[in-house]
Amino acid sequence: MARKIRIPIKTAADIRKMRVACETASEILQLCAKAVQPGKTTGEIDAYAAELMKERDCKSAFLGYRGFPGQICISRNEEVVHGIGSDTVIRPGDILKIDVGITKGGWIGDNATTVPAGEIDHETKRLMCATEQSLYEAIDQARSGNYLADLCGAVEAHVKPFDFTVVREFVGHGVGRDLHEEPQVPNYRPPGRTPKLRPGMVLAIEPMVNAGVPAVTILSDGWTVITNDRKNSSHFEHTVLVTQGQPDILTARPREATEELLGISMHG
Repeated sequence: MARKIRIPIKTAADIRKMRVACETASEILQLCAKAVQPGKTTGEIDAYAAELMKERDCKSAFLGYRGFPGQICISRNEEVVHGIGSDTVIRPGDILKIDVGITKGGWIGDNATTVPAGEIDHETKRLMCATEQSLYEAIDQARSGNYLADLCGAVEAHVKPFDFTVVREFVGHGVGRDLHEEPQVPNYRPPGRTPKLRPGMVLAIEPMVNAGVPAVTILSDGWTVITNDRKNSSHFEHTVLVTQGQPDILTARPREATEELLGISMHG
């Protein structure tokens, strides 16, 4: 991370427009999450996302990006990210990672969640809970004057005591007019100096956390990323604005994987 990078600073006018895109992305994500149930296919969820985008006068930021064929990314169980909707049937006990990125008014909103299909096992609940909490630990570091490394390191620092691991090959990123802007936002503390955060920076913070080993492989479709040991992976993401004070979550939605909601204790 020692290379000199130029991180875009959004103006107040930019942020107003971006807030609209992010609120729309959040709404679509929440509706897609509610649509997940055993017996449906991942392709049906993708098609539903396309309908929701059309109704809201926005477009997928993913469709056609470097040739990606889906409206959203929908990844099941050991699939980490970049899964493609298909005729794969969702089964009871599955977890689905849904990642929605949209373009509206020339600006992008990007967010993701992990959704259980019916009842899931205790260890998977722990994985989801740790991943979501690590996202909020990182968001809490998205304050002017902090360093990017503080934010990145917060993810791994939270999940490691639970014996979970972070994916290293795929990272969060700056976001704005383009889906991927500077800086890269890994889920571990990068070596060397990192940029100081400033008001107006907008980051897509997205922990990808594995139940087993951190190593991953890309399938032959060229997109779907899976864990090498085929253990489950969890993924949560928000688009966040750095301010002088409290971080501003542009894709805000209710919490989904707290201990209370999942009926577990992480320390019991």
